[in-house]
Amino acid sequence: MGETVRVSRVETDHGTVATVVLNRPEVRNALLPSMVKHARRAIDALSADPAVRCIVLCGAGEGKFAAFCAGADLRSAILEDPQYLEKLETYLDDFHGWIRSIWNSPKPVLARVDGGAVGFGCDLALACDLRIFSTHGYLQSSFSKIGLIPDGGGTATLARLVGLGVAAQMIYLAEKVTADRAHALGLATHVVKPAELEAATFAFAAQLAAAPPLAFAEAKRALHASPRVQHRRGARPGTRGAAPLSTIVRRDGGPPRLDREATRSVHRKMTHA
Repeated sequence: MGETVRVSRVETDHGTVATVVLNRPEVRNALLPSMVKHARRAIDALSADPAVRCIVLCGAGEGKFAAFCAGADLRSAILEDPQYLEKLETYLDDFHGWIRSIWNSPKPVLARVDGGAVGFGCDLALACDLRIFSTHGYLQSSFSKIGLIPDGGGTATLARLVGLGVAAQMIYLAEKVTADRAHALGLATHVVKPAELEAATFAFAAQLAAAPPLAFAEAKRALHASPRVQHRRGARPGTRGAAPLSTIVRRDGGPPRLDREATRSVHRKMTHA
């Protein structure tokens, strides 16, 4: 699976709880293209495994290094593939495929959020069925700070979860949404101390694992009916009409322009927001 993505399994009385760990704590679990592919394959494999009853998605790191995911690591992505920007549409399809794999999984997918879920990391956490936060956890749809719009389904998911008004505020202003506010908005199921997060997440996952799997699968399918219809019509998750990642929206309101140098700075700006 690759060292940047780890998968572990723990047996419960009612089945397996599987955990997918984004494992680049030195860069707040920012994503490489290869990492996205590994993570998507992990979700797909676990979703197809009848022994698995719940999937947990989280980031590696503790204390000041704790993070869920800082979004795309564009600088390292270009080093990994010098033609990254030329292949951007293909790579975006991989990101969106990962979101769809979470949506389409018949298993409940639970996000364990300690530290920041920023940029695409925010969209990733929102794509999960439920989220448990530590008191240090936060969400930030930071795209507007660098002239972009959410590229991982955030526009659709946020509007469905919290309504258009709150979604617009979070996206337009790139607000940092603390764990307590996320809980008040219904985006966090529980908020616990960082030292208690892993145990609390497992206890909740075990509770989900004990529920009827077929009923869960059908309920999830119904809950995600709207995004599925959108996907069948050919749109990416929440990005119909959206500019690609390398298209920078001008602050003066003029037409978008392709700015590769600005794109290369996205990860740096996002991870220091």
